[in-house]
Order: sequence, then structure tokens, then C-alpha cells
Amino acid sequence: MKSASHLPILFSTRDYRYLHTELMVQGAFVSGEIDIKVFPDGETYHRILTDVADQDVILIGGTIDDRNTLELYDLAQGLAHAGSRSLRIVIPYFGYSTMERAVQRGEIAKAKNRALLFSSLPVCAEANHVYLMDLHSEGIPYYFEREIRCTHLYCKGLIMESATQAFGTDFVLAATDAGRAKWVESLSNEMGVKSAFVYKHRISGSETSITGVNADVKGRNVIIYDDMVRTGGSLMQAAKAYREAGANRIYCITTHGLFNQDALSKIEAQGIIEKVICTNTHPLALQQTSGLLQVKSVSSIIFDALKPDL
Repeated sequence: MKSASHLPILFSTRDYRYLHTELMVQGAFVSGEIDIKVFPDGETYHRILTDVADQDVILIGGTIDDRNTLELYDLAQGLAHAGSRSLRIVIPYFGYSTMERAVQRGEIAKAKNRALLFSSLPVCAEANHVYLMDLHSEGIPYYFEREIRCTHLYCKGLIMESATQAFGTDFVLAATDAGRAKWVESLSNEMGVKSAFVYKHRISGSETSITGVNADVKGRNVIIYDDMVRTGGSLMQAAKAYREAGANRIYCITTHGLFNQDALSKIEAQGIIEKVICTNTHPLALQQTSGLLQVKSVSSIIFDALKPDL
């Protein structure tokens, strides 16, 4: 461990202050201070109060919306221009990760645009390093250019721990559709449990119907895993299919819990899923009040990733 005078300086955007607080408990960082003001016209003022010249700097923030994206980018620019020796940017939730490629003519690959935006940052004395977590698409790290190092952090250990705490090894690990089946099957093999997924038929761009389940789940506990839950529509469709196929108790585990459009209330009203477990990669997860939800922190995963350089 470095002496206090040489510890990395840890900053965060406003909406990710909770992860800053959790990481500071480790005693391995100096807290970076920022002055932030919002003017009447909506413009935001930032001033970095901590001297970062020739220091190792860590910045935490998610691209959860345009305001947060620009705040993260502005702070990163400011820290680089202030002379940081190294700049490590931790992005627990990378927004637009489902828009990683254009499918129809004229569509914009927003995930690539976001990667290119952060690739434009001034390069510090040591190459800039970006950390992303449980991406929807494995190809996103390759969108970063110039001298950006990109590391994809996986929450697999936390997911496996949550699953075994729920049912030991007496469960089937299930996917919401065939698109996530390969990842779920890989995880289930590592855990020594069976896997399952549902067959979907797409009716239109926004409507699908489930035609069947690929594995026998009758009388079995089922844990549905998906990398993110937004409105919960696909999750509830899958839960209904597994219940109709004879599943016993049904839980859900997700990394990124957004729970838009009152998703948890709808899941609870459906009455099939008994518990939803998610991580705190997205601040919206911490704003939920449903008794259905259990939130687990990714701070230890982030700390372990940063630790080799401490």
C-alpha cells in the first residue's frame, strides 16, 4: 500500500457519490473535492479543488443519461488538463449499450459514439484506463480508440454468490430469451446447475410472444438472470412461461437494475417472481422502495480491479 501522500485521488460525479463513499471506507484513496454550481439557465459550473498535478486519479460515474455523461466527460477533461499522471475512469453502467450497432438504415450506434467521446480525452503521462461492468455487448470495449486501455469487469462472482445464497445448488439458471442463453449456459456450467431459456417469436418491433421453454423446469426452483432490467416486460414474460412449465419458486438476478416505468410494482403485481436481486451499478436501484428488491454493492469488484495499481 502506498503512503498517504501517494494514494490515488478518488473523484465521482454527483449521482455516483454513493460508490465514492463506499470505496473511501477502504482507506486506500484520498478524497477528491469538486465545487459544483448550477446557474439559473441550467448551465453547470465545475471547479476541481484538489490539486491533482502529477497524481494518480480515479473518477467514478455512469453514462446513465446525457447530463451524467457530460458531467463525467467534463470532469475527466478537467482532471487530465490539470496534469494528472494517470486517469482511471470507472463507468459502472455504460448507457446505450443496447445500441452498439446500426440494424436499420439511418440508425446511430450510440454506444460507439460514447466510446469515441471518451477516446477524445487528453492522454495523461500514463495511458488513460476505462473500466466497464457487465456490458450488454462484448464488442463495446473495442470502440475505444487512441491510447485508451479498456477493462471489462464482470459481476459473475456476485451473481453466483447471490444465487447460491438463495437456493444452494437446487435451482435452474434461466435466461429471458435465446439471445442470453449462451452466457447463462456458461455461468450455469461453472456453478454445476442446469440452464434453460425461452423461445420467442417476434410479432413486431415492440411485441413478442413466447412459444416454449427448452428445458424441463417442472418442480424446480428457477433463477432468471439478465444483465439489465428496464421495464421488466421481457422478465415477466419469461417468468410466466417458466411458471406455466411447472417451475416452483422463481427469483430474478440482474446486474443493472433500472426499473423504469414502475417496473418493480408491475413485477410484484404479477405475483410470480418472489425476489429481485440487483447490484448498485445504476443509482436508480437505490431509489426503489419495493420489499421485493435486494441491492448488492459492486464496490469490492471495483476495488479489486484498482488494487493492483494501488
